[in-house]
Amino acid sequence: MDRIEIGFIGIGLVLTLIGLRMPIGVAMGSTAFIGIWSMMGWRPAVGIAKAVPFHLIGDWNLSAIPMFLLMGFIAVEAGLTRGLFGAARILLSWLPGGLASSTVAASALFASASGSSVATAAAFSRIAVPEMLSSNYNKGLATGSVAAAGTLGALIPPSVLMIVFGLLLDTSISTLFVAGIIPGILTAVMFLGMITVRCALNPALAPKVKVEVTPEEKWALIADAWPLPVLILGIMGGIFAGIFTATEAGAAGAFLAFLLALARGRLNMGIMRRALVDTAAGTSEIFMVILGAALFARFVALATIPDFVIGLFDGYSTFTVIFLICILFLILGAFLESISIMLLCLPVLGPLLVAHDVNLIWFGVLTIKLLEIGLVTPPMGMNVFVIKSSMGNRVTLGEIFKGVSWFILIDFVTLALLVAFPAISLWLPAFMAN
Repeated sequence: MDRIEIGFIGIGLVLTLIGLRMPIGVAMGSTAFIGIWSMMGWRPAVGIAKAVPFHLIGDWNLSAIPMFLLMGFIAVEAGLTRGLFGAARILLSWLPGGLASSTVAASALFASASGSSVATAAAFSRIAVPEMLSSNYNKGLATGSVAAAGTLGALIPPSVLMIVFGLLLDTSISTLFVAGIIPGILTAVMFLGMITVRCALNPALAPKVKVEVTPEEKWALIADAWPLPVLILGIMGGIFAGIFTATEAGAAGAFLAFLLALARGRLNMGIMRRALVDTAAGTSEIFMVILGAALFARFVALATIPDFVIGLFDGYSTFTVIFLICILFLILGAFLESISIMLLCLPVLGPLLVAHDVNLIWFGVLTIKLLEIGLVTPPMGMNVFVIKSSMGNRVTLGEIFKGVSWFILIDFVTLALLVAFPAISLWLPAFMAN
């Protein structure tokens, strides 16, 4: 059996093990070890299994992941995200479907700080959905807006997915962060526009809600919401100004979150203990997947799979290659978690992209956008099931998927714009470079 056959058997085995619910890091790492053993023998397999994790964990760029996780957990545990929905509701209540638009705006900020679309969906399914339903909002609109808005945090920096992408394809994480800003804002604006137009054409979807607050209450809500925007602006401002790198920004963000929580009087030993424990658990989970993927990437390279894929697409246009990759990511996104998809696919697709002279920063933004869509795509849209779990029998899965379908349609329009006009992603990094 030659190496290419072993390589494809290994890919099939990984997909089978993932389908059987084996942890993806274990599935990829164990398959890689067995595959390298079968190709090169026991001693080389053991040597690679020792060397790859050692060099990977020593990579300074990986330190950004636990630091950004710590920043997010401190922000959430210390209540720095509190008041986001209330402040957004005051500012956007005048729009048709104002509560849904408020949910999109608040969720975008929450997700960019927490780093988790699932956590955002879980939080706002308890905060925003009950209020929208009590105001007689359409159930699909109420739940769909939360499911879709939670995905915005992957594009709007800081983003753990962008860090992983940058590590896998050796691209600048700072540049990826900057490149994601305009597409992230564009996605949010497209969501807001769709909600406004739908609700203006069909007011029954979202009856007008009159928000009456005194000036004192208004300023109290805004005062409760300011720490999170300050935290995000502090991180991105530091990167733009060259004060720290994207890797160092994680530590700066965690420290700034600590100071803001301390200044608000919301920090104690219990909060710090929970934030540190959650950070350690989250980091361990991510690193286990990354280690398994690094071993699998080495196995794939030794099996000459990238060379085979490049040869397979020889003669195809760059547009065709990008189109087929988009289809692949959309299909996988309906069944697998975002980091897992990147770790499984990018080691194989990276050389193909380089061979077609694809701008990896632009492709990184496309990848994150495609993974966002996967989080709400049936049959396994993770955010949808999180909302269903939170809402119980108050709403059906069919109603949530029906509501989120409008946001998926808008996401496809946004994706088409990003593909057709790469400058949407690349203009700001070029401007900052000058």
